[in-house]
Amino acid sequence: MAAEPGPQPSEETHRSVDLHQIGEHRWMATNRRGGGVSIGPGDDPDFTPVELLLAALVGCGAADLDHIAGKRAPFETFHARAEGHKIRDEGGNHLVQLTVTLDVTFPEGEGGDAAREVLPRTVQQIQDRLCTVGRTVTLGDQVRYVAGVVPDPVRGSAEEPSTRDEDFAGTPQEHGD
Repeated sequence: MAAEPGPQPSEETHRSVDLHQIGEHRWMATNRRGGGVSIGPGDDPDFTPVELLLAALVGCGAADLDHIAGKRAPFETFHARAEGHKIRDEGGNHLVQLTVTLDVTFPEGEGGDAAREVLPRTVQQIQDRLCTVGRTVTLGDQVRYVAGVVPDPVRGSAEEPSTRDEDFAGTPQEHGD
């Protein structure tokens, strides 16, 4: 018996972020709503790409936790952390031992009791099915990088991206931290 196809990609399911250069080794990622975050190599306050992945993991879990437990009672205290180890092995550069810790407390009373009661189940649901970012990392759908011809808004022409090895000199640990 053939498996039934799942939901198909559509305009409704599509998400995107655009990136443009704002300085030497610095970029700005923008969403369609006009929000932006700066990205850099790690020698300035900008987030590195790895830090943005960690922020996405912890932010996704926090949003889900707030939606479920937080509607029963407001957080009395909230602190969350995403962490992992960036290594290089036969699989290339990647993160291992990813952990998201959600350290929250709720006020005394009926609402706080209800929030505390759903907390363990909610955290498990975040891990097992709710957090889109965590589920994507866990399920491991391949990311495809393609060389495209993106028009330069200033010159009106496109520049082919470089694929020369010498353009990527330095240790692989240094690129895209």
